[in-house]
Amino acid sequence: MRFGTEKLKNRFGTKEYAAEELVAELGAAFLCAHLGIKGELRHAGFIGTWLKLLKEDPKAVFTASAKASEAATYLRDFSEATVPVVD
Repeated sequence: MRFGTEKLKNRFGTKEYAAEELVAELGAAFLCAHLGIKGELRHAGFIGTWLKLLKEDPKAVFTASAKASEAATYLRDFSEATVPVVD
């Protein structure tokens, strides 16, 4: 769970939860692409809530993408600062 999202606990199906899941999925995709990890799409359960969110707020994907990018950058920077690179 991202920092400051405690209020989303047990809110599956809400607009806020859908937005947070979209951020998480985009962030995971960004990190997988950065690390060269091939992933599998298994998100059918969220597609309906994401579509509803995007219909209500067409800019939601941009907001989620920006938050996901920020989180992915934080994790990359953190890991590079704490994990030695082995060639």
